[in-house]
Amino acid sequence: NMNFLPGIWWSLPLVLVWATPPVTSSWWYMGAVGSSRVMCDNVPGLVSRQRQLCRRHPEAMLSIGRGVAAWTAECQHQFRRHRWDCNALERGQRLLGRVLLRSSRESAFVHAISSAGVVFAITRACSQGELKSCSCDPKKKGSAKDSKGHFDWGGCSDNIDYGIKFARAFVDAKERKGKDARALMNLHNNRAGRKAVKRFLKQECKCHGVSGSCTLRTCWLAMADFRKTGDYLWKKYNGAIQVVMNQDGTGFTVANKKFKKPTKNDLVYFESSPDYCIRDRDVGSLGTAGRVCNQSSRGMDSCEVMCCGRGYDTARVSRMTKCECKFHWCCAVRCQDCLEVVDIHTCKAPKSAGWISRT
Repeated sequence: NMNFLPGIWWSLPLVLVWATPPVTSSWWYMGAVGSSRVMCDNVPGLVSRQRQLCRRHPEAMLSIGRGVAAWTAECQHQFRRHRWDCNALERGQRLLGRVLLRSSRESAFVHAISSAGVVFAITRACSQGELKSCSCDPKKKGSAKDSKGHFDWGGCSDNIDYGIKFARAFVDAKERKGKDARALMNLHNNRAGRKAVKRFLKQECKCHGVSGSCTLRTCWLAMADFRKTGDYLWKKYNGAIQVVMNQDGTGFTVANKKFKKPTKNDLVYFESSPDYCIRDRDVGSLGTAGRVCNQSSRGMDSCEVMCCGRGYDTARVSRMTKCECKFHWCCAVRCQDCLEVVDIHTCKAPKSAGWISRT
């Protein structure tokens, strides 16, 4: 019984996912920490190593919840113009689970972005002093030199190495129980996601001296906005490499010899994706019936592609928009409300709009 914990928990093949309470729920934090063993023992789907980490770091579970929210939003942003739009989390978590059961490119992306989300959230929590087990990066002390000259390490450098270490221990625990091809694929994509966050660690500095003359600089390392990680992994999704297991079962080889061998930064997958055109529980597809399409586009969000050739309906709607905006000194922008009439195009449903039944 999880009645003491607000929020609905469910498990996915790659990481524990739950609807977290708001960050301001300090009573939840105190209750979770105070009864961490009870909490962790009652979360469904955890393997023993994850339960151990949960009991040892109960305060980190709230951070992981934030990471889940971050990667879910990023996944939906990246796939917003595609037939599969990563919205299965909101419209039925079992459907996303079905997507992840396949060894497709979508599954590869979700494993990578979710692993990255945990790294980002844990690292951020370290810097903000929310976790007992970590703080700012202890290695960034003393003086150093870069292309602009000497500087002193100061402020709070993001402890990305701790975030990666914790995410690797927690997220990978499920996969390390198996030695099959799917486990190796998931571990590879999990690692690619973690590496992506570190890729965008950047040095920020503050100048000191008379009139900001920069006679002395204080610098620290900070993670970039999570969108950079999402954009990078989206490119990796589009360039994901199809692989097969090698003969001794210890690694991958490319399915098509014309393509390069995947690096540690690449996403890998085994099986081709379904087209996601129609509702199909077995592959986690909600179909595209009712999805908004772009009549003037020639991309994936075009009505031809999004609607899978079924055609689309058009509805004329009125909506209020901001218009005739003017800048006023100093410092405001004032706009008027204007009524705008636009055509909204939505994909037609197939003749049989129900779920596919496989016999």
